[in-house]
Amino acid sequence: MSVAAELSPTPFGRLLTAMVTPFDGEGNVDFSLAGRLACHLVDQGSDGLVVCGTTGESPTLSWDEQAQLLAAVREAVGSGVKVLAGTGSNSTAEAVEATAHAAAAGADGALVVVPYYNKPPQEGMEAHFREVAAAAPELPLMLYNIPGRTGCSLAPATVARLMDCPNVVSFKAASGTTEEVSQLRLACGPRLAIYSGDDALTLPMLSVGAVGVVSVASHVAGQRMRSMIEAFLSGRHAEALAQHELLLPLCKALFATTNPIPVKAALELSGWPVGAPRLPLVPLDAAMRESLAQALNALRQT
Repeated sequence: MSVAAELSPTPFGRLLTAMVTPFDGEGNVDFSLAGRLACHLVDQGSDGLVVCGTTGESPTLSWDEQAQLLAAVREAVGSGVKVLAGTGSNSTAEAVEATAHAAAAGADGALVVVPYYNKPPQEGMEAHFREVAAAAPELPLMLYNIPGRTGCSLAPATVARLMDCPNVVSFKAASGTTEEVSQLRLACGPRLAIYSGDDALTLPMLSVGAVGVVSVASHVAGQRMRSMIEAFLSGRHAEALAQHELLLPLCKALFATTNPIPVKAALELSGWPVGAPRLPLVPLDAAMRESLAQALNALRQT
């Protein structure tokens, strides 16, 4: 078997949910509800949870809120569930501090996004991630490439150079293309566990070597997402394709506007009062909410 054809490990499981951050009526983080939601997501099939990521509205959370949220979720789900903390920043010093704190607070890993807004060159991104890796050498890291939000893209060749950091073990691929998975596998070999960062591309990415997904749709369709993944891994490809096609309208509705606006509405429609997103994000408009409700109802009836 060639190196490129070897299977990658699954350091955090197959299905991770990128958790929303619940807010109360005054806009404060509802830590109790976050704990209950975390347990519900695990019951619905999630192997692990990511707190304080993009879906968790990290740009508008204070570092203190993020620390309390990690603690609340960690306590709620116990030690048998993987909990990753979003610790990325466009400031290397802040990312280093947040990653070291996550390690000390009992996180199982850290999701570290490419520095945003300042658009560093590849050399700067490499130096940034090396410092973050060195800040918590025992904490497994998931590098997070989402150029649509950060304004720049982490190249596979740069990731390959970072593979000499033992705790760089995984990668969230959110560039919107399956080619990123192939290029990463060719550059880095099978030690790097690649996760889809796009629900709608989960099945295509699995077919070219991804190990799972960091999901938004799993907030309201966790069992369906898990069934699709398990069907593919068991060789039941027609069944996996059928599940993919059933999930696709919901996945599209959940990204009809900026995440996490739609998924917070979907949770509200499903009986989870997680509150509106913080400004500058706004609640889902009426037309999109109706389309989302139709997608949810259609999936539930299949």
